[in-house]
Amino acid sequence: MDDERQASAPFERVGRRDYGYNIRQVDEFLTKARNYYNSESRTAKPVTSADVRSMAFDPAKGGYEPQAVDAALDRLEDVFAQRERDEMITERGEEAWLLQIGRMSAVLRARLHRKPGERFRRPVKKRVPSYNVKDVDALCNELLGYFEHDRPLSVDVVRRAVFREARGADGYEETQVDAFLDRVVELMASID
Repeated sequence: MDDERQASAPFERVGRRDYGYNIRQVDEFLTKARNYYNSESRTAKPVTSADVRSMAFDPAKGGYEPQAVDAALDRLEDVFAQRERDEMITERGEEAWLLQIGRMSAVLRARLHRKPGERFRRPVKKRVPSYNVKDVDALCNELLGYFEHDRPLSVDVVRRAVFREARGADGYEETQVDAFLDRVVELMASID
């Protein structure tokens, strides 16, 4: 029976004692996203690229392999972002889309132009985890090259960015860096 269930599953599963993503939650979200995407009617609650990007699943023993699900969500986010771009261009014109992209790009680039070591807030509490400043600044420099010098950079590099841990004011505040990188992914997904 387990072999039959595994054969019909959309993703590989981790071992019975290992933790993966909750199967029911993943299946429900992907069904909801697929139904919305394929629906002619827009009366249903929309699923957006931001919804896909922010989706999180509970850990569960014997669940889906996280890397496989994450890769599928990345592709799904790209599809929704492109669709949102196309719908905006159809409804409001390419000028409106370019204006929106330009505004978002200007805000992101303004932060990237701050001095290294000063691009993000430092946590006020001494012992809280934070992101290594040099690691974050290195990614920011890559992003500057992408935005201003047409250097190639995959959106997946930003999605999968991992920074060494720092403590307190020795690093950048994690929530601010994460929010910034979410906007970067949103922009890159809509223009690539």
